[in-house]
Amino acid sequence: MGSRVGASSRRFRGYVYMKIVLRLPALVVPAALALLLAPASPLGPSAAYPTTWAPAATAAIHPGVEMFTNGSQCTANFIFSDGSATYIGQAAHCSGTGGNTATNGCTSPSLPTGTQVQVSGASQPGVMVYNSWLTMQALKESDANTCQYNDLALVRLAPSDVANVNPSIPHWGGPVGLNTTGLSLGQHIFSFGNSELRLGLTQLSPKTGISNGDSGGGWNHGTTMILPGIPGDSGSAMLDSSGNATGILSTLGISVPDGATNNFGDLSRELAYLHANTSFAGVQLVPGTEAFNGTQLPIG
Repeated sequence: MGSRVGASSRRFRGYVYMKIVLRLPALVVPAALALLLAPASPLGPSAAYPTTWAPAATAAIHPGVEMFTNGSQCTANFIFSDGSATYIGQAAHCSGTGGNTATNGCTSPSLPTGTQVQVSGASQPGVMVYNSWLTMQALKESDANTCQYNDLALVRLAPSDVANVNPSIPHWGGPVGLNTTGLSLGQHIFSFGNSELRLGLTQLSPKTGISNGDSGGGWNHGTTMILPGIPGDSGSAMLDSSGNATGILSTLGISVPDGATNNFGDLSRELAYLHANTSFAGVQLVPGTEAFNGTQLPIG
């Protein structure tokens, strides 16, 4: 069962899941704008891992920037590195091609690896080098929770852009590390979305909420958000109450009496799957250079 929400020039893939949960899709922008945002210059050799990162205050590329895949807009989550290349993360479903109801990563079609992705702030397109959906399909993955919630893609940055990267989450700082234990009920969480639907109102990008408890065998973190993620926020980062990288935004739910909820795929499991099943075994989360501060107001 599926549902579609949109306007004349935009499409939103979505589906009904339990309490009317809509998959947070890429925000599809007009073709002319997509071409403008995605110059055709090729990506060169792997970007070198920098000894220092660009200052957080001036870095053009960082978690939370907008990313465009074949005209579809998502939000970057974290920075990753294997020591020789630098990657920026987005949700795997941001490159999905199956429409509103194609949400199972083990059966839903996707653009191939090698697809160019425009990263806001970058001088050249990055290249999608890993997509969990494609990997699960190649492996014929059958675990239902893995198929539903494993939603990570990696985009390799061009060498010329690495010097303009900072790994810190805007507003909140961090991540300070990787959460491998999940979330307890009621735990405070933090996120940062950058949907074009907000028309540049960055004051609405920082988000906070509380955990509704984990599900899907630990693969999913359900949350109630004060300002819930919307289409275009897909893929954005989630930090736990200590500033650890915990999840990647995948779905939006609306229920009574809970109100608006978001679901985040578990990053530690997504990275473990990547390490166990691909040649990217050395890819690791890069900690932020800015201290985590969860005591500030989300709007400021």
